[in-house]
Amino acid sequence: MDIKFSADDIAFRDEVRAFFAAEYQGGASTRLGDNVEVDYKSGIVAWQKKLHAKGWIAPGWPTEYGGTGWTSTQKFIYETERGLAGIPDVVPFGLKMVAPVIYTFGTEEQKARFLPRILSSDDWWCQGYS
Repeated sequence: MDIKFSADDIAFRDEVRAFFAAEYQGGASTRLGDNVEVDYKSGIVAWQKKLHAKGWIAPGWPTEYGGTGWTSTQKFIYETERGLAGIPDVVPFGLKMVAPVIYTFGTEEQKARFLPRILSSDDWWCQGYS
């Protein structure tokens, strides 16, 4: 099998690379040695807010709730370029664990209350074990 990116895919890859180069300032990865509890959160939230402003915070979400509408190839390109650039993934709890349950099974009131604040990183979700 010979897989090749289309011209549109290459243009998207170049856009992703340019955005990462211009906007990612090290965030969490350069701060982990300092004070993890304070600096990690502030660094990753600042980065997530940049992704949100770009409209790239939730590639896996349905577009009606703030997802990107990207193709599988675009998601692959984004994740590959993120990894190559050494950029940490978003914190998964709100964006990848809680939100899918809310937008799939939640009431309209719950969706309106929680989803925008998860997207903007104004709410910080976590997972607890007992």
